[in-house]
Amino acid sequence: MSAVTDTAPSEQAAAERVRSLLAQAVSFSLTTDGQCYDLIGMHSVGRNGRITLAAQADSPLAAEVAAAPHGSLAVLLEFTDIAPTPLRDRVRARVTMSGWLTPAGPAGAHDGDGGDGDLRLDLARVTLRTAAGTQEVSLDAFALAQPDPLAVEEAAMLTHLADAHGEMVADLVVLAGSRLPYGVVRALPLAVDRYAITLRCEYREGHCDLRIPFPTEARDAAEAGEQVRLILTTPRCAHHHRHPSPRA
Repeated sequence: MSAVTDTAPSEQAAAERVRSLLAQAVSFSLTTDGQCYDLIGMHSVGRNGRITLAAQADSPLAAEVAAAPHGSLAVLLEFTDIAPTPLRDRVRARVTMSGWLTPAGPAGAHDGDGGDGDLRLDLARVTLRTAAGTQEVSLDAFALAQPDPLAVEEAAMLTHLADAHGEMVADLVVLAGSRLPYGVVRALPLAVDRYAITLRCEYREGHCDLRIPFPTEARDAAEAGEQVRLILTTPRCAHHHRHPSPRA
């Protein structure tokens, strides 16, 4: 058994989800026609979603770009969003980006999106894959989107909640009541954004995800913690949990 939640009005748009994933990501894979690279700590996202890779001038990747026709190398980037808590299935989303790498050059240094030796990614396509399906993200939407304000702190927030406040997670599950299928053997925080906290409820076979909206949007980690406390202290009838939808 597995489950996903339905789409809610107050939820990250696909482009924002992608920008949030890129803000959190430390590593990613990059594939060219002849090589596959596992890169760590090399990407940055500047204004208008401009992606820059901080490659060493003598690196194999930089050499491939230099040898490509007109210095433009076709590439595929793959980012994987992995939950920081010890769940059975920790992959929350995957983002695939295709485009062309070119030297950022002095022009990139001038506008703040890169410097000498850096590589600029000219995007052609962005795809987001989650448990709910696959979405194509328009390049305009990606350029205009901003990361969720909790994105960078999310991992620390979720691990702290799981390690130090297990009773709060249990209380949140209790609030779901009959909305959850019977037989939960373990529940852990799966995700948090400015709109809601999501719990992964595991069963002997499979799982379901319970998304619990915040009373109001959170602007930072402190406000998110306060929203969780409000959920736990507000009369139960006032909550509007998302009903998990089991799938075979």
